[in-house]
Amino acid sequence: MTDYGIDISSYQGTAIDWAATRANNISFVSVKLTEGSDYVNPAAPSQVDGARAQGIAVGGYHFARPGDIVAQANHFADQLSARGLLSPGSLWPMLDMEDPGIGDANSLIDGFIDALRARVGAVGVLVYANLDWYQHRLTPDRWAGDGVALWCAQWNGDPGNVTGFSHPKLVVHQHTDKGTVPGFGGPVDRDATVPGAQASTVVIGGTIPSPPNNPTPPPAGPAWVPYTIRAGDTLSGIAARFGSSVAELASHNGISNPNVIYAGQTIEVPGNDGGSGNRAMYQIQPGDTLSALALRWGTTVAAIASANGIADPNRIQAGAWIRRP
Repeated sequence: MTDYGIDISSYQGTAIDWAATRANNISFVSVKLTEGSDYVNPAAPSQVDGARAQGIAVGGYHFARPGDIVAQANHFADQLSARGLLSPGSLWPMLDMEDPGIGDANSLIDGFIDALRARVGAVGVLVYANLDWYQHRLTPDRWAGDGVALWCAQWNGDPGNVTGFSHPKLVVHQHTDKGTVPGFGGPVDRDATVPGAQASTVVIGGTIPSPPNNPTPPPAGPAWVPYTIRAGDTLSGIAARFGSSVAELASHNGISNPNVIYAGQTIEVPGNDGGSGNRAMYQIQPGDTLSALALRWGTTVAAIASANGIADPNRIQAGAWIRRP
């Protein structure tokens, strides 16, 4: 069975719907942590935590540059530790080899793996490079011993099937740099395991985390109240008036055709509990943003964030419940 994954950097930012990504059968992701001996991806904390919360096996990668390889390995090790990416369930750390200025690439890989393991212990390591590097610059048999696996980029759009290179340690194929993935607003590098390989073999502890259980609804309460449809009402108009959506009202009331309602019919709409101030609850859907919800409910992003203690309005999670202000 093929396992599917992605690799990302600061380019993808933090406004990611990881629940939608996991629902698209993405089971592993490698997040850029470091580059050279001083750069740190500022989006990494959010990216790592968001993916991990959805049961995705997350790992970090280091973009290698010419220079002090021990310093680079130590820099990477510090960020792996800071992000908790040396714990069971994490994807193996990955070394990204693509800087054309690197001279003896094989010696760099060998030295990096030794330095990283001297710092953090006998961790598995993935080595990423494109097809040309594997064909002409790299000699995996020199450094691909126990606990080392290969990740090859060949943008042929054929997930898992690398042509022009084979090796018993090859596990992951990056098959496009312009992939479409739910939860992301732009192109993403997409990856897949090669035939006969499984992502679990390059996960610390050998087990990919399970997706989270469906979130538990909030305690039952009078969040919905009866409404009698009047002449001239439409479901879209009622939805706008009560801070809902046509799909939500139709689903809650078992209305099969949202275009067919009649005066005198009683449905339930989002309400309150008789004046106590406990407004109706809403379960965030994939693709929702606070700005879109604010527009739908006739309120502001700040009001929703304040009512729900949301520190970062750009980070909401599908499946979570929030209160309408």
